[in-house]
Formats: sequence, structure tokens, C-alpha cells
Amino acid sequence: MSDAANDLEFTHLDPLGHARMVDVTPKEPTHRRAVARCKVFMKPETTVAIANREVKKGDVLAVARVAGIQAAKRTADLIPLCHPLLVGAVSISFDIGDDHVAVETFVDTVDRTGVEMEALHACATAALTIYDMCKSADRAMTIGELALWEKTGGRSGTYRRVED
Repeated sequence: MSDAANDLEFTHLDPLGHARMVDVTPKEPTHRRAVARCKVFMKPETTVAIANREVKKGDVLAVARVAGIQAAKRTADLIPLCHPLLVGAVSISFDIGDDHVAVETFVDTVDRTGVEMEALHACATAALTIYDMCKSADRAMTIGELALWEKTGGRSGTYRRVED
């Protein structure tokens, strides 16, 4: 079977179609990294309040950063078939635009499986924390464009999303 066909198989299903955790024990640990991004869209006055640290609940981005780091470390607790990994590093950055806050997460490990889910989970949780901290001022916020932007390491090699 070609590699393209293997990529389309559902590895989290056993031969009878039941959910299972993929066996990664035969794999060698390698350095792996994943980068995820998303945006929290909001009113311009909300971005100004975040930038000026005027949100009544506190420093929105500092709290969102810690929430994202916690989420990366706890991904296997909430995504049922994810392997628990020793997360080596988590970095979260924010870029405040006119009508949004962009969130970018980097997660590194040396392990037998990748950290894509950890990066995505961290990104989504940081975005949800921004929403939570600002919702009293702007309930119309939306979270979107959550995507894996890069992953390195492992059998499948490097993946980089192409910007539109």
C-alpha cells in the first residue's frame, strides 16, 4: 500500500472498527515540534482595552498564556486517544490587531509521537481564556482560524501550512 493510502487510514481504529490508542512503543523518541495559530475576533475597543491592560479581570494575555501552557501539558486528559507526553517546552505569543488577537503556540518534546494536539489545544485554550476574560465587555467575540501551521519530527517529516 502506498504512503498516501496509509495516510488515509484511521489509525485509531482496530480491525473491528473499535477505538484504540495507537501503539507507539516500537518508535524511537525524536525531537518533535508543532506550531498552531488562531484568532479571537472582537470589537476594536476590546483590543485597545487588552493592549492597555484595562480589562477588569486582569492582564488578559498573561492569564491566557498560563492557561495555554497548562492546556498543552494536560491534552491527554481531555482528548481521549492522545498519548500522555512529557512536554519539553511551550511558548505562546500574541499579536494584537485592530479587530482581533492572534494566538500562536509552539510546543516541543522528545518523544515517540508528535505534539500537534498539544499545540492546537494550547492555542484554543488561550483563545477561550481571552474570550472568558473579555466577555462582559464584548459577547460578540468569535474564535476562528484554528490550524496547525507546522510540525517537525517523526516518520512523516516536516509539514508547513501554506498561507493563502
